[in-house]
Amino acid sequence: MDQFDFLDANDDPVTGIKLVTAGDDEVPQWRKDLPDLLPIMPLRGVVVFPGTVAPFNVERKASQQLLEDLLPRGRLLGLATQKDAEIDSPHPDDLYHVGVLGVVLRMMRQDENNVIVLIQIVERIRYTDFGQTDPYLKARFEILENQLPEKATEEFEARFLNLKETAIRLVTTNPNIPDEAAQAVNSMDNPVLLTDFLATNLSLDLPQKQQLLEDTDVERRMETVQKIVSNQQHIADLQQKLQQDVESEFTDAQRRAYLREQLRAIQNELGEGDTGEAQADELRERLEAAGLPEEVQTAADRELKRLDIIPPASPEHSVIVSYLETLAELPWSELSEDHYDLDLARDTLDRDHYGLDKVKRRLIEYLAVRKLNPEGRGPILCFLGPPGVGKTSLGQSIADALGREFARISVGGIRDEAEIRGHRRTYIGSMPGRLIQEMRRVGTRNPVIMLDEVDKIGADFRGDPASALLEVLDPRQNHAFVDRYLDVPFDLSQVIFIATANTIDPVPAPLRDRMEIIGIPGYTEEEKLQIAKKYLVKRQLKENGLLVKQCRWSVTALRYLIEYYTREAGVRNLEREIGSVCRGIAAEVARDADHAVKVTPEVVREILGPPRFVREDAIQVSAPGVVNGLAYTTVGGEVLNIEAIRYPGSGKVQLTGQIGDVMKESMQAAWSLVRARAGKLDIDPDDFGKYDVHVHVPAGAIPKDGPSAGIAMFTALASLFSDRRVDKQVAMTGEVTLRGLVLPIGGLKEKALAAERAGIKTVLIPALNEKDVPEIQESARKKLKIIPVKTVDEVLEHALLKS
Repeated sequence: MDQFDFLDANDDPVTGIKLVTAGDDEVPQWRKDLPDLLPIMPLRGVVVFPGTVAPFNVERKASQQLLEDLLPRGRLLGLATQKDAEIDSPHPDDLYHVGVLGVVLRMMRQDENNVIVLIQIVERIRYTDFGQTDPYLKARFEILENQLPEKATEEFEARFLNLKETAIRLVTTNPNIPDEAAQAVNSMDNPVLLTDFLATNLSLDLPQKQQLLEDTDVERRMETVQKIVSNQQHIADLQQKLQQDVESEFTDAQRRAYLREQLRAIQNELGEGDTGEAQADELRERLEAAGLPEEVQTAADRELKRLDIIPPASPEHSVIVSYLETLAELPWSELSEDHYDLDLARDTLDRDHYGLDKVKRRLIEYLAVRKLNPEGRGPILCFLGPPGVGKTSLGQSIADALGREFARISVGGIRDEAEIRGHRRTYIGSMPGRLIQEMRRVGTRNPVIMLDEVDKIGADFRGDPASALLEVLDPRQNHAFVDRYLDVPFDLSQVIFIATANTIDPVPAPLRDRMEIIGIPGYTEEEKLQIAKKYLVKRQLKENGLLVKQCRWSVTALRYLIEYYTREAGVRNLEREIGSVCRGIAAEVARDADHAVKVTPEVVREILGPPRFVREDAIQVSAPGVVNGLAYTTVGGEVLNIEAIRYPGSGKVQLTGQIGDVMKESMQAAWSLVRARAGKLDIDPDDFGKYDVHVHVPAGAIPKDGPSAGIAMFTALASLFSDRRVDKQVAMTGEVTLRGLVLPIGGLKEKALAAERAGIKTVLIPALNEKDVPEIQESARKKLKIIPVKTVDEVLEHALLKS
């Protein structure tokens, strides 16, 4: 029953609580048999009052022992309610010290673990001294007599009649209470009996019921019960009013709305508010704790007011809640503390990356400026280089060195501008852009955010994401970046943005203008060797469950693997090949735990098969018309053999080997320069008309182009027509002009390492590239004789052998 449970005298006494009446003049037998020490049975979660008979399901062993000891000698026991119902073996301090005196009427054992006992509650008592605690509690006690007015006043009589009438009205108003309850209340003329009856059956909290039990002042007890019954009557009236308001045209949707309104009315009456209000209050507290800027706080307050008047069932309600939760979770004022220890930063970069000294130096400079001017607007860095050279991991290392959070956003392939600026809150499912989402995830306003693959951003009818990035990457604008979902400015000025790209050409010029390009050209073979020794081998041994003693890699095996099985600027494929070798060895170790292998070139060839790549070697024999050129590729330097022959003809020149337009022009410039200097080179000018010339650059299936083959072409033609041999130990790189000057080139470091790897002793380079020589590894500089040249005359002087 919703308001109170009632049982009349005909109810089965083992199914509920019933009222017991006794004559006023009759002295009950139990008053004559009061013991000195009364056994106490604790009760869980229930308070009982005098004048009732209540059944109890006794499960605790101590209480069952109490009944077995009691019934042969008497029937009186005390009942005391536990303060905490979870305690299985309560002590005196765990009980309320005001309880009731009960008389056992009947006991029935259902099984050995379950006993049902029927007890008549007769008086309030207070436990004064607990004389026994084991195996069950016993205590001395005193009976608490009800305090009635010495003389029945009109006010007391009126209070009693008002309580009775209110209780009867409550019973008749509430359709869930049987009509017999009103008859029972109407028949009661004893205020003590009426208050205890109502206190027993009203739905009250346990502390409220215990307070009524402890109160012996009948008039005060009547007043307390009157307030409770009146409150219940008021709620019943509200229910009846709401029901009358919605009786007409009552659809299913209206029924749900009515039930929600009914719940809200009850909660408002109890001062608890409804779920929507509680949610709004929670959001308001979270927004206040977030430290919003004034403009953002104004927008949040406006949405909170809308939330108060929009029903929770409305779709717009969830949109506003999501928006306010996003505002509350963004780091408007949270900043992580920066670590500006430059030595630690350098150690972190060296720990995670081998080589890249130029890149690391620039990053240390960047951090030094941030240390001296933390509030300054630093440049937006863009790491430019081929795949697998460690661009993304460099960003992670920077975040680790600074002690900042790191977030990576892959912008490659995105075509929707909303990915950057967010979606407008005009439809369900709208969300902020990727930047705001990542700021919400990392929880600080100054993370390191890496924009990966900015050279692969697309564009279509949904907008141009690259143009949207212009505001994000402009240090003078991003302090007030407005995401369309938020529709309020968010400060991105403390974020360190780092972009990555494989090629710079696809990046729009305005976006390129906002970034400082830091080139990461790729690793040399020597650097790959060190990376493999320090990082890759260890990682693959761990991933494949191998110990170092079971798979020992030799340096020659790593060099062989790098040279003949990989052709890349980075080290991703190198790591895959190392992993393939480790898996092959792991298969043997799985069969025999004592199996151990030293990885040599032969083991690599056995597991991976024949070499996949073959490099061109240096020329083996010094001969006219054959020159060692040097080329730069994205995967490192290469030796480029340039061959020229002549045969009787009419002076035609043929060029083969998939040569690009730039190399063709270099060839034409070299041919013109040789003919112009024929006298100086001891060449008969008539020979140019008697012979056809064929210049070939192996391998023919590989496209070649670039501006650095000019002096090699010139040397091949000059030696061919002057019939002087070219030194096989000399390699060269440089562009040539029609005046015979040697112009600078790029990729000197990679070209020098290729020459050293091929066993060449001397390298001719443009004099203007002499500044780049220190970038060449010291080990290579010691093995090579590097000669800077300014003119083609100096080139021939060092390249041609004496007749």
